[in-house]
Amino acid sequence: MAVKALQITPLSVPNTSKVNFGVEIANVDLENLSDSDFQRIRTALYNSHVAVLKNQAGLSPKAQYELTKRFDPASDNYGHGKTLDAKRSVLHPDLKTIPHQPQVQVIGNGYYDEYEGLKNITLKHPHHAKFHKDKIPEADDLDATRFFRWHMDAALYALNPPKVTSLMAVKVPAGRRQTVRYDDGTGDELDVALGTTAFVSGQNMYDILSEEDKKFVREAKIEYAAHPYVWMSPAKSRSDGLGMISEGLELPESDLPPINPKDIKVLPMCFKNPVTGKLALQIHPSAAKAIHLPNGEVMTDIKEVRDLVHRLQRPGIAPEFVYPHDWEEGDLVLFNNQGVLHTVVGAFTPEEKRLFRQCNMASSEGVMGPDDKLY
Repeated sequence: MAVKALQITPLSVPNTSKVNFGVEIANVDLENLSDSDFQRIRTALYNSHVAVLKNQAGLSPKAQYELTKRFDPASDNYGHGKTLDAKRSVLHPDLKTIPHQPQVQVIGNGYYDEYEGLKNITLKHPHHAKFHKDKIPEADDLDATRFFRWHMDAALYALNPPKVTSLMAVKVPAGRRQTVRYDDGTGDELDVALGTTAFVSGQNMYDILSEEDKKFVREAKIEYAAHPYVWMSPAKSRSDGLGMISEGLELPESDLPPINPKDIKVLPMCFKNPVTGKLALQIHPSAAKAIHLPNGEVMTDIKEVRDLVHRLQRPGIAPEFVYPHDWEEGDLVLFNNQGVLHTVVGAFTPEEKRLFRQCNMASSEGVMGPDDKLY
């Protein structure tokens, strides 16, 4: 039988959508992936930011790790390092590490007797009520939902943001849909499949800015909090999932794990795509602590920092710019973690089971800024 060539097609989106990124790649044999086919996938990913590889249900955690590592062969450590183990981290309840492949995490919803060496595990899908300041009324909870937390996968302390993340759908709940409510005064809503992962393009987020704002974000930098996921743990999120509300609840440095000043990350607001050279507005809004302004001053008022970041990013998460992936079991999604923001979405009943595998590794080098320097 002749080997079928890779087939790369744009993602299908509704006529009302302005999503201009993402591809579906068919005929991929990841167990026997040639260098030439990998390069085609890599080029497609960096041009399109999200790549959906269908029919990968048999892919092992080892093969998923090896594929993800291929985008950055010198990397090996899980992207969040040991911060995942910190009990106070907002990430701690959401992920469980596969014992024989520690770069791969399990996420989802429901109880499982055993999966890949994990025994008697109960997975809990993140629910906005645990993280957002204001909640959807309980009576509406299964019909309506929120973007949980817009982010890029990154420790943002000591470790470099991963280049590529892979998400593997092992078990997907079937059936109903939900309405994402932004609840930010705009009336914006978005119809999504249950348990979708939502993506937006940082490149589009940059492109739709005014020329004045484009100049600013090319020159400004974000200082991230030390141990950001512990630091933010008492605080609450905005209703649109795009950053935190400032109530003075963040932990003081005295209550954080030991801090090495050299490990604090000050990163460009824009990252440069390694293939196309195009810029993406790439800020983790929940972890931002200060802004290093182009004139050399540092904005440290946390509310001012968050309000400015939100003003810059909010247009890019408008409903028409969001791609909510409608998962099927066996989907493997690769995304350019330095060029998109993403979020989990959804509210589940205890009986609705979801099991996914996530893999990313801290980059072996820094991120490239608009000035072609690595940070």
